[in-house]
Amino acid sequence: MDLLAAIKREERKLEKELTKLQGKLSGVRAAAKALGDTTVREAMQVKKRVLSAAARAKISKATKARWRRRTRRGRHSRAQAKKAG
Repeated sequence: MDLLAAIKREERKLEKELTKLQGKLSGVRAAAKALGDTTVREAMQVKKRVLSAAARAKISKATKARWRRRTRRGRHSRAQAKKAG
């Protein structure tokens, strides 16, 4: 029976610890709520990536070339469809 008593003591000890931790957690949650949404935004804010002007120009040029190739293909396929139809 000594083992059963030790288990019960450990259970009571853990329940007390759980109660303390729940109290602390509710305090932290209350503090966060009092501060408002700004704390959440500040914690989640990620630094913005900055591109150089040369890098932006290079990306722009590649994108325009991609669209140019795409629209050329579209024109040829439509023209061929008109001839066949």
